[in-house]
Amino acid sequence: MSPPAATHLAVVPPPEVPESAGTALRVAFATGDRRHVDQHFGSAEGFSVYLVTASGHAFAEAVRFSAAEEDGNEDKLAERIAALEGCAAVYVQAVGSSAIQRLLAAGVQPLKVMPGLPIADAIAGLRKEIAAMSAPWIVRALKVRKDPSRFEAMTAEEWDE
Repeated sequence: MSPPAATHLAVVPPPEVPESAGTALRVAFATGDRRHVDQHFGSAEGFSVYLVTASGHAFAEAVRFSAAEEDGNEDKLAERIAALEGCAAVYVQAVGSSAIQRLLAAGVQPLKVMPGLPIADAIAGLRKEIAAMSAPWIVRALKVRKDPSRFEAMTAEEWDE
């Protein structure tokens, strides 16, 4: 019998970020206690997911996984990467090179931080980075989320060669 799939506990209705705050980034934190970044990506017990803008943040969802070992078995990565759908980044205590490649291919920026970093501190730092637009991954993520239909508009335009 296979272990159960990830359990998602989401805020219903989804949290709203004030329009004046701009586009929110959906960001996950690998955590066992839901207060600190204290997990390795591949064996993370779960993720706490937040919507973060320069002016605020809101808790969006908690994801829990069945127990996993730090054993090099990459089968468990697919479930964790799938749980990050729509996230711009994941904060982790540690992450392997294969997982980094797979996360980046899925459009998720892995961010390794000091073990035990309080999630509140990580969010405060991220809010400052969003306000300053100081990290290239933030600029890319906000550009993509700003207008997902931009490609449709470009194809509808007339082009002269």
